[in-house]
This record gives sequence, C-alpha cells and structure tokens, in this order.
Amino acid sequence: MGCLKIFVTVVLVWALLIPNTHQLGSYETQVLLQLRKHLEYPVQLGVWENYNGDFCKLGSTLDMSIICQDNSVTELKIKGDKLVKVNEFHGVAVPNNTLSERFSIDSFVTTLTRLSNLKVVNLVSLGIWGPLPAKIHRLSSLEVLDMSSNFLYGSIPSEMSTMVKLHTLTFDGNFFNDTLPDWLDSLPNISILSMKNNRLKGRFPPSICKITGLTDVVLSHNALSGELPDLSALSNLHLLDLRENHLDSELPPLPQGLTTILLSNNAFYGEIPEEFGKLNQLQHLDLSNNALTGRPPADLFSLPSISYLDLAFNVLSGSLPEHLNCGSELGFVDISDNRLLGMLPSCLNASSDKRIVKVSGNCLSVDTQNQHSESYCKQASLAKKQTTGKEIAILVGVVGGTVIFVVILAVVLLIFCRRQHARHNVDRHTFPKVVQDNVQPNISAELLLNARIISQAAALGSQGAPSYRVFSMEELEEATNIFDKSALLGEGSIGKIYKGKLENGTCVAVRELTVHRRCTSWNFKLRTDLLSKFRHPHLVSLLGHCIDGGVQDHSTVHRLFLVYEFIPCGNFRARLSETTPGKVLKWSDRLAILIGVAKAVHFLHTGVIPPSFGNSLKTNSILLDEHQIAKLSDYGMSILMEESEKVEAKGDGYNSWHMSKKEDDVYNFGFILLESLVGPFFSGKGETFLLNEMASFGSQDGRRKIVDPAVLTSSSQESLSIVLSITNKCISPESQSRPSFEDVLWNLQYAAQVQATADADQRSDATSLP
Repeated sequence: MGCLKIFVTVVLVWALLIPNTHQLGSYETQVLLQLRKHLEYPVQLGVWENYNGDFCKLGSTLDMSIICQDNSVTELKIKGDKLVKVNEFHGVAVPNNTLSERFSIDSFVTTLTRLSNLKVVNLVSLGIWGPLPAKIHRLSSLEVLDMSSNFLYGSIPSEMSTMVKLHTLTFDGNFFNDTLPDWLDSLPNISILSMKNNRLKGRFPPSICKITGLTDVVLSHNALSGELPDLSALSNLHLLDLRENHLDSELPPLPQGLTTILLSNNAFYGEIPEEFGKLNQLQHLDLSNNALTGRPPADLFSLPSISYLDLAFNVLSGSLPEHLNCGSELGFVDISDNRLLGMLPSCLNASSDKRIVKVSGNCLSVDTQNQHSESYCKQASLAKKQTTGKEIAILVGVVGGTVIFVVILAVVLLIFCRRQHARHNVDRHTFPKVVQDNVQPNISAELLLNARIISQAAALGSQGAPSYRVFSMEELEEATNIFDKSALLGEGSIGKIYKGKLENGTCVAVRELTVHRRCTSWNFKLRTDLLSKFRHPHLVSLLGHCIDGGVQDHSTVHRLFLVYEFIPCGNFRARLSETTPGKVLKWSDRLAILIGVAKAVHFLHTGVIPPSFGNSLKTNSILLDEHQIAKLSDYGMSILMEESEKVEAKGDGYNSWHMSKKEDDVYNFGFILLESLVGPFFSGKGETFLLNEMASFGSQDGRRKIVDPAVLTSSSQESLSIVLSITNKCISPESQSRPSFEDVLWNLQYAAQVQATADADQRSDATSLP
C-alpha cells in the first residue's frame, strides 16, 4: 500500500512538471514577441515573424542574438539602425529618429524584466526614448547592460545601485542630463563604466575613486566640471577618457596601470606632474587643448610603451632637453601651439621616417615658417609669472575701489542736488558688471560657474597674444599717415576702418568710432578693459585703444579708436562670390569657417561675464587669415555703443533686452548660413526674398535652383540637409523657437563629420577604379 502511494505521488508530480516546463518556454517566447511589438517591429527582428521553433536555437546575426540557459533567456542583444542624429532632445518623439509617440518606455522595461534570468542586455540604436524607469533594477542577475545610442534622458535611477552583479554599464550616446550618480561604488563588481556623449553635469563623484575593480572609465563629451580627484587607488584602471568636459583643476595622481589617458578639451591647469613620466604601461596620452604650463616632463617621451603623445594647444614653456630620449614605440608627437623655446631634440626631428612630429606655433629654432619669434614666447612666460600678483592687485583694487566708491556716492547723494546726482549716476551705472560681477543679481550661479573670462584657463590662453595697451593719437596718425584715404579699408554704420603699420612693423586695423552720446573717458576705459579680455582663436584680437580728447577720467569722449590685429586675406563674403574664380570655397571649407565663427559666438554668449550679445554678425564681418582660419570682427560693439538706458535696465526688463539680443545673434547667423548655401548673388536680393525661397530647399529641383553650384558639386545630400535644417531653425520668426549657439555648433560639426566621411568614401571609390 505504501508503494502504491509513492507511485501515485511520482505520477502526479511528473504530470504537473511537464506542463509547467512547456508553459515556461511559451511564456518567455511571448515576452520576446511582446518586446518586438514594443520596439515597433524593427527589421532586425523580422526573422521572429511566423517563427514556430525554439527561440533559444535561433541563429545569431550581427544585429540580433539570443542565448539561453536552462530554458531561460540569459542574453538578449538587438542592434537597430536608428542612429542619434539630433543634438537636442526634449522628451517627445522625433520622427525618423525615435520610436513613435505611442511607445512607452515604462511598459517596455516592465516587459523586459519578465525575462528575470537575463545576464546580458544589449539594446543599441533602437530609438528607445524616455526617462529610464527605476524598475530596471528588477533584473537582479544582470551583468552587462548596454543601451547606447538611444534617447534616454533625465537621471540614472538610484535603484540601480542594487544591481550588484553588474560589471559593465554602458549608456553612450544618450541624453542623460542630471549629475553623474554618486552611488556607483555600491556596484562591487563594476569594471567598465561608459557614459560618453550625454549631457551629464556637475562634479566627478569621489565615490568612483573607491571602485578598485574599474578597468575602463569613459565619460567624454559631457559637461562635468570642477576638480578631478585623486584616482591613484584605481589599481586596475587601464582606460581613462574624460575628453570634452569642463574639468578645471590641476592634474591629479593617476594609477600606474593606465594604458590610455584622454583628457583633452578641458581646462586643466598647472604643470604636468613628473609622476606621469613613471606610467610605464602608458601607450596613448592626450592632454591637448587645456591650459597646462611649465616644461613637459622629459620622461614622458621615453616611456617604454608610449606610442601617441599629444600636448598641443597648451601654454607649455621652456626648452626640451637637447639629448631627449624617445621611446622605441613613439610614433606620433604633437607639441604644437605652445610656448616652447630652443632647439628641437634630434629624436623629434620632423624629417624622420620613424614618427610623425608636429611642432608649429612655438618659438623653436627649426627650419620652418610656422614658428613665432623667441620674444613672443618669453613675453608669455613673463606674463605667466606676473599673473598671480596682478590678479591679487586687481582684486584688491576692485574690492577696495568699490567700497570707496559706494561711500563717496552716499556722500554725494546727501550733499548734491538731484540734478547733479542724476548726472553722476549715468556714468556709475552704465556698466556695473565690470566692477561688481559677484553681486549682480541678474546673473545666474550657473553662468558664473561657466564663465571663462575669470577662469585661469582663459587667462593663460590669452598670454600668447600681444599685450593690450593704450595708444597715443600720435602713434595712430603715424601708423595711418594721418588717416589718409589710401589707408581706408572700409566704412560702416559704426565708423571707418584704416590699415596702419606701427613703428615695430606690425600691421594693424584701426577702427574710428564717433560717439554720439555723452559718456566719460573713465566709462569707456571700463568698457574697453572688458573687451580686451575677449580672447579666442576665432576672434580678431583687440590690441589696444586710444581716446581722443578724453585725457581726464571725467572728460567727455567724442572719438574712440580701437586697434586690432590685421587679418590679411579678406572676408568670407568675398570668397563666396563667383567673381573670384579659383578662390570660391567648397562646402567642406565653408563648414570649417562656419564652425569657427559659431565657436566664437558661443564663447561670447556663454564664456564671458557679462555675456556679449548683439554682435553684428554678417559674412563681411568674418575675416580669413593666411591659413583660412575664420576670425570674427565687429564683436562686442554693443558693449561700447549701447545707450546707457538699456544697459542700466534691471530685473525682467534687463533680462528680456539681453535675451532679444541673443536671439538676434542666432537670427543673423542663420542668414550667414543661408548666404553660405546660396552665395552672395541670391543673398543680395534681400531678406524677404530669401525667406520666401526657403520652401525651395525642400525638393531636389528647388535646391538646384537656388543653392550655390559650388556647394551642390562639393556636398553630400545628408550634410547639406543637416545645415538646411539648422538654418531654418535659426531664422524662425518665433524667437523662442531658435536654437542656442551650442545647438548650432553641434549641428555644424555633425554636418562636417558627415561630409568628411562622404569625401573619404568618394576618394576611396576613385582609387579603386581601374
């Protein structure tokens, strides 16, 4: 009887287990099909349609893979074709980029978490959009999560800190715009952390320094700021990529095991630590486009594994050792655009077949035309030594002067009559931000944080340019032959421009401004002092000024002269014209110039305090140097010439006035883009004509009708479409719909990248022809 009971029990258990096993397989199959539906039936999953077999045995492709274990899906990899082609995302569906507006990321993730045994999830370029739901943490077995190239935004949910089995977390190419999580050290097994090309902001979390298992940290192309902490405890770290952020500190100690360090395009300052010359595993070091000073450690060049060394566009000074040793693996060195002096060591001889060496823009004694004079670099070094003392003196002077000024003003208010008070007040309040940046209530904390004019990076970056000074009228009259007509370069709404030659042989451009309103010499000195700090590679440098008839601080100015560097190769508009055959710019060259100007205006809008809006943007205000580098002239004129009543405005009125000026710059740049597309012939027909013709760009026939033939024959359709799209936004009649210059710059750089790829493909096709 007992045996019978055992037999019945076994039969019942067997009968129950068999259906459940089949039900489990059917359940996960239905989950997969539901995921396909959520993803709106991507072509990469077309093989799933009408498939009646075991999904675990479905063959893998380059775009899709399913791996199972014990009748459960453990790995799911899907790679779509919805590449991120926009630079700004506002949390709503974008046609042809994201999944449709019907898509619900909450429902999608809920369905995904039903595959509870997943260990690897790769969901790349599928157009998934929305804030990542916190319920993603239900995938407690997950070891690898890659959701790159989608449209995820907001913050990375803190609930993910419970996913303790994660060892790879990749969110590249999304739109996360909160701070980098400070709970990452709660993931004990994390080894690869990659979140490049997002909008992450704030400081680099010190908690990352505790994750000793990290091998790769990739956070480039974000907006991280502040100090980079000591990372030397990360003993397993091999790759550190923090390019294109806003980090501004000295370089910290780094771990010995690093093979790749990418820190370019930040605001790191100070000297390169000698300890970097002991990183014996290092193969690739990029510190370019920072504000690093001093002499580069000689040991950097002789590291046993170093193959790529880029120190360009810093403020490195001094001379390299004559007997410098270069490592046997060193194949690329770029020390260009620094302040280096002396002879070039033999191992860096540019004529060597062993390695590529770039040294232009220094003061080296080499046989090349691309070096500055020795005095240029020595002057920069001397300026560096004096920077600290000058900054302290200026700070003390500004603070003390402000206090004294306020006290004197109070006495004046009590003693003098109302008319005298009003007269004095005009000059006092005309430009308060120059003196009182830190107490101006209309400037946000974020703008103060991002401002570069007071940052050490900007201060050091301007040292290479000739120092700003005050010119006498006698000097300018001698330079221009008493402002002879033969020296006249042009005349515009804000005055005449003359070409001059200083006593030392330097060619300059002298702008004469006629002042039509009452303003004192002291007031103009404040304004020109601010303009003198606007130093950027794509701005024409202001070298000095001269006030005619304004010797005393409180005397009235009638004429003001601004002295600029002379840019020899004409303006952008002239190079768009068919009247200069052989010199008309092709599309890629136009894009390079437009990108340079956009960088300059972006700097004027976000990199100085107060920001400079209303910058008189026109194609003939864009000058080209001998290397075809664009430099913007006529910038900052609103700072000098705006009526005091406008500048004195406060509160909402002040902000709205500045906002309108900012939007004017975007609008005017839109017409620069338009003229770059159609050429000066059509642009000369006026704004109304061009606005009416914008509809023509929507068709191929319309483009052929109006787009400059030089553009049509040298551009790819995709690159052209990107620029047409951003142009249309810039000239939108609704000012609030216009993009920021950051958005404009991103689109132009993307268009240039697309065009470069198309040009390379075309060259490849041409060489492959018989």
